[in-house]
Amino acid sequence: MKKTSTRLADGRELIYYDSRDDKVRDAVDRRPLEPTVTSSQVRRDPLLGDSVAIASHRQGRTYHPPANECPLCPSQGDRLSEIPDSSYDVVVFENRFPSLAGDSGRCEVVCFTSDHDSSFADLTEEQAGLVLEAWTDRTAELSHLPSVEQVFCFENRGEEIGVTLGHPHGQIYGYPFTTPRTALMLRSLAAHKEATGGQNLFDDVVARERAEGDRIVLETESWVAFVPYAAHWPYEVHLYPKRRVPDLLGLDEEARTEFPQVYLELLRRFDRIFGEGEPPTPYIAAWHQAPFGALAEFEGVNRDDFALHLELFTIRRTSGKLKFLAGSESGMSVFINDVPPEAAAQRLREVASS
Repeated sequence: MKKTSTRLADGRELIYYDSRDDKVRDAVDRRPLEPTVTSSQVRRDPLLGDSVAIASHRQGRTYHPPANECPLCPSQGDRLSEIPDSSYDVVVFENRFPSLAGDSGRCEVVCFTSDHDSSFADLTEEQAGLVLEAWTDRTAELSHLPSVEQVFCFENRGEEIGVTLGHPHGQIYGYPFTTPRTALMLRSLAAHKEATGGQNLFDDVVARERAEGDRIVLETESWVAFVPYAAHWPYEVHLYPKRRVPDLLGLDEEARTEFPQVYLELLRRFDRIFGEGEPPTPYIAAWHQAPFGALAEFEGVNRDDFALHLELFTIRRTSGKLKFLAGSESGMSVFINDVPPEAAAQRLREVASS
């Protein structure tokens, strides 16, 4: 992998990740851009104890542009975009409309391919491996910023999820705090460790799923994917490396080599869940990594106790119907799932590639 860092016209960082070491990236951003002005602010909710990002400048962000005006396609002639070069493998750049910025963290965009009409599932294993390298590199780099405590790599796919740019892309958030979801896991981890005399909750969850077997979706030498026992979403898969590591930096070579094949297979199965002729399945893919900040409030827990894992889920519950977060989910955070996890796992095994 070759990494080339440059700057856009308004001063934002852009990084090319290339599979070829001899690739030269010297194109200049020719747009007359003014410096980006953001007003991101993090406010803490005193009742719930969580944090909310207030980012009013995002009201003016790009919204469903036509394909010939896509800001994530490479620049061609006089049609200038966020990517100055006329082609790219994988590219990462600072978001022009960030939810978090400055002392409040950082937001980046990850473009998986220059092909506007493609998707992550259409990538080759080599391309998917390059995306993994980019995620890993950005996790390492952002972890050194004083304003970042946790790094979150994710992809929103589909208009039903709320995606406003059709080009295949994901995002990376560098939060200035430990996210509420991670804090809940760390508290459960600490409680389980104390109650069991030191056993690791993540290890026990994975061991249970492998032992019971009926929710396993696929398994390789280095990875295991399953629908969790208490799945929140109609079709939800958790993907774990079999050797517990706290973040993407900890993956060994064998796990890195196997990941593209495993992940692409999962994404392709998701597109086949609802049968032939159905539109692409909307999904969220989210990497859960240990925070880089202090974990003193979670007594007895350290970073190495956390288990890196990827959560992949769709809000489509059946053909033509979405799972909406209504009163119980949005008002009280109590999910009601219409699809039994065992049935979801069975379906995801049925649609395996031949």
